[in-house]
Amino acid sequence: MKNIKHLVLIAVIALTAFNCKNEAQPEVMTVETATETTKTETKAALDPNATYAKAEFKIEGMTCAMGCAKTIEKKMAKMEGVKFASVDFERELAMVEYDEAKVNPESLEETVTNVADTYKVKDMKTVDAFSKE
Repeated sequence: MKNIKHLVLIAVIALTAFNCKNEAQPEVMTVETATETTKTETKAALDPNATYAKAEFKIEGMTCAMGCAKTIEKKMAKMEGVKFASVDFERELAMVEYDEAKVNPESLEETVTNVADTYKVKDMKTVDAFSKE
């Protein structure tokens, strides 16, 4: 009985020693998203005779690319009448192509600010082509 207790104690100590590391290593994970499926489904539902406009605007208050920027991008892409939505976290820039009959700049701003109170839309403008820089 004592031998079993000693073996269990040694096993617990060994597991603790090998599993507890003082250095925090970043974990790299690959996450598959259904973005392509959503885009395909959305494109099929879009009106080919609609008039589409492109808007660019700054979004202040984002703190991360995956949590903030992607969440805002997905919310805008799900809006009825939005053909394309992209949020560049580094430049704090959103680019949206939308059906003017179904979406307006105010509804885009409302969608962004409804994701979280910390997000602020600035310098919204309609453009002919999205900026590349």
